[in-house]
Amino acid sequence: MRPKSSNESPQGDLFRNRLEHMLDRKHELYRLANLIDWKVFDEQFGPLYSEGNGRPGIPIRLMVGVTYLSHVYSLSDEEVLKRWIENPYFQYFCGESHFQHKVPMNPSSLTYWRKRIGEQGAELILQATIEAGIKSGSVRESSLERVSVDTTVVASHIKRTIIV
Repeated sequence: MRPKSSNESPQGDLFRNRLEHMLDRKHELYRLANLIDWKVFDEQFGPLYSEGNGRPGIPIRLMVGVTYLSHVYSLSDEEVLKRWIENPYFQYFCGESHFQHKVPMNPSSLTYWRKRIGEQGAELILQATIEAGIKSGSVRESSLERVSVDTTVVASHIKRTIIV
C-alpha cells in the first residue's frame, strides 16, 4: 500500500520541541535536507506501491533518507538504523519533525526497498544530491564533466588465500 503523506499540523506537539528548533542550521545534513526536492521521490517512487492493498508503506522520504545515509557513512542496514535512533540530524534529514525513540523499520525493509527502486532509483537519489550540491554552490557543473577514479592497489590490503 502506498505510504501516507505527513498530515502533521504546523502547530505540532505542544509539549515537544521540534527538531528544526533544536539543531544547528549550519550542519551539513540540516542544510542538505532543505536543499533536496523530496517531492521528486514521491512522484517517481509512489507508483511502485499498489493502491489499497496491504498495510501502509514506510514513508518514501524516510526510505530515501536512510538509504542515502547508509551509503554516505558506509553503514550496514542495522548500523544506520542504530545511528538513526541516536542522531537527531539523521532523523531530521529523513523527515522527522520530533525526536523519535524507536527504530522506524526492520533492517530487512531496506533490502526490499533497494530491490523495489532498482538501479534507476539509486541513480535518482544520486542525481538529487548532485543537484542539491550545485544549488548550494558546493559543486560546480564544470567539476562534473570528468570523473577520476583511483584504482591504486595497496599491498597491505590484499588478502592471501591458501588453497590446499
